[in-house]
Amino acid sequence: MSQPPQHLELTKVDIDFPTPNGPFKALQDINLTINKGEFVSLIGHSGCGKSTVLNIVAGLYQATNGGCLLDGKEVNAPGPERAVVFQNHSLLPWLTAYENVELAVKQVFGKSKSKAEMREWIEHNLSLVHMDHAMDKRPDEISGGMKQRVGIARALAMEPTVMLMDEPFGALDALTRAHLQDSLMEIQKDLNNTVIMITHDVDEAVLLSDRIVMMTNGPAATVGEILHIDLPRPRDRIALADDPQYNHYRHEVLTFLYEKQRTPDSGLSSKKKDEATLKVATGEHKPKAKGEDKAA
Repeated sequence: MSQPPQHLELTKVDIDFPTPNGPFKALQDINLTINKGEFVSLIGHSGCGKSTVLNIVAGLYQATNGGCLLDGKEVNAPGPERAVVFQNHSLLPWLTAYENVELAVKQVFGKSKSKAEMREWIEHNLSLVHMDHAMDKRPDEISGGMKQRVGIARALAMEPTVMLMDEPFGALDALTRAHLQDSLMEIQKDLNNTVIMITHDVDEAVLLSDRIVMMTNGPAATVGEILHIDLPRPRDRIALADDPQYNHYRHEVLTFLYEKQRTPDSGLSSKKKDEATLKVATGEHKPKAKGEDKAA
């Protein structure tokens, strides 16, 4: 009997960014399979290509070689089945929390839901992140943690099969971050979304994840090791603090980051990496799409 297709597959993914000094290979031979409902964290030093992997899954970047499949279909453009939550909440400041979520809902469900159904769906998703009491407030009237909750509600309201989270709690204070981590675990348990999250926080990765994908240093970054986190759910951060298995997993990640990957590979200097990244981000240089001819 044949095996069902994997939910999300990255196969032999390379990506090159053009720079004035020639192509900069950000990723090389990325192979990763993710099951439906799995929570996977990507961790590694700055410049190791974590966000680039996320952008390929989001359809914002096209791999130079290889590719990404979601439920057997090639990912080559953004789509509502893949919602992105950034570190910056990216809310429109002149709209209320409700209206920010409403934008996404109208885009995805404008032709399939009535106004009453859309309103009920918006309020439902705001209640999932405990923001139904502040739905009529604008971003400048709520805290950073509340803004991020609205950003998560907006992503959930698209009813994605995959949530892509780029350091969603990195700019928050420790207490707010802990509350949002707990909320995310509850939501993921209830909805069974697949989650891919970038983090620099080892404790966050161990607490939240089913697997931690540890990236090697760039350039030509790839998957170094994958750590399976076999801790029962629901997870209690206080109970886990003294748990030997939790601390073993934590030690494994720290060993990879600070012993096996202590010194970045030779290549572009940090300054040049930042310059290349900036040029890509501003559109001055863009990665080549698959099949595109090499630049003269």
